[in-house]
Amino acid sequence: MRRREFLQGSALVVGGTALAPVFVHAQGRKLVTGSFGPASTLYAPFMVVETEGFAQAEGLDFKIVISDGGARTRQILAAGQASHGHGDASHPLQLTNRGKACKILMGTEARCPYANIIIRKDLFDQGINTPEKFGNWKRPDGSKPTIAATTIGSGTWMYGNYILEKSGVADRVTWVNGGGAKTRLGGLQSKQFDAIMAEPSIQFDAEDHGWGRPIYDVRDTAAWDRAFGGPIPTTAVYALASTVQAEPDVTQAFVNAVYRSMLWLKAHSIDEIYARIGEKYMGDVDPKAVKREIAYFKQLWKYDAMMSEADFKNGAQVWFREGTDIKPIAFAEIVDLRFILAAHKKLG
Repeated sequence: MRRREFLQGSALVVGGTALAPVFVHAQGRKLVTGSFGPASTLYAPFMVVETEGFAQAEGLDFKIVISDGGARTRQILAAGQASHGHGDASHPLQLTNRGKACKILMGTEARCPYANIIIRKDLFDQGINTPEKFGNWKRPDGSKPTIAATTIGSGTWMYGNYILEKSGVADRVTWVNGGGAKTRLGGLQSKQFDAIMAEPSIQFDAEDHGWGRPIYDVRDTAAWDRAFGGPIPTTAVYALASTVQAEPDVTQAFVNAVYRSMLWLKAHSIDEIYARIGEKYMGDVDPKAVKREIAYFKQLWKYDAMMSEADFKNGAQVWFREGTDIKPIAFAEIVDLRFILAAHKKLG
C-alpha cells in the first residue's frame, strides 16, 4: 500500500467509530492503536513495530493512525481514538496541563531534529554564519531579520527561539508563520524569509537547491551542548495516565514492542530500513531523500529509549518558558520508566 492510500485509510478510521474505546479485543488479542504524524522517518519506531510484527510477538494487534502533525495526534489520543502517541515531548505535557493526565513511557531521540536554523545562502556567503551574527544583522531597510517557524508557538518556534535566546539575540529577530515545507522553502528562495527552522528533509532541499545553509545544525554536538546543556528527550512515546493504569500489561507489551523496534533500527542498515518502511509509509517521496533522512536519524535515535531526569531538566529549560504556555510539571509526575526498564530486563 502506498503512503497516499495508507493515509486515506487512516483518515477514514479517525473519522469513524472503528477506533472507539482505547483497547479493543480482536481474535483473542488486544488491539493497540498508535498515532503519529506526519509520515516521516522520525516515526520509524512505530512503523517498524508494524512491519516486523513486534506487537504480535508481544501478544497484541497493532494499527497505525497517521495524522497531519503532533497537535492532531494528541487530539486523537485525548479523544480515545488512539491508545499511544509518538511525538514531541511537549504534547503529553500540554495534555496534562489541560486536564488529560499523561505518562511519558520512553524517549526515541536525544536531540530535536527540527531545531536546525537555515539562513539564505547569499547571507551565509556574506559571513553571517552563526545565530549571533544573524541576530545582529539588519535588513537593507534597517529592520530586524525575519525567521520562519511552522507557526508561532509550535515546536519549531519553541526550539528556535530558545537557541536565539541562548545566543543573546532573541529580541533582535522577527518571527513569522512559515507553514509547511513548500511555503518555508519558497519564502527562503524568494528572500521573503531570511532564515527558517528546518527538519532534515527541508534542510537537505535548501542546501541541494542552493537556497540556504545551516547556521545551527543539531548534529553539531558542541553547538547543541552549548545551547541545551546535553541530551533532551525531544520525541516521546506517551499515553493517557488512565490508559496506563487500566491496562498495565498491555502497556508493558507495547513498550516491549517499541523497544524491539529501536534495537532493530540500530542493527539494520539504511537500505534494509528503507526496504521495510520506505515504500509503504513514504512511497510518494524520492527514495534517495528518504534514505538520506534515515542516515540522519541513525545519528539521533536514542536506541535504549531511556529518559533520565537530568535530560528532562535540560528539556524543561525549553518547554517551561514564557510563550510556550506549558506549566511546569515534575519529572516524577509525568515520566513512568517502569515499563522501559522491564523491557530492558526482558530484551537486553
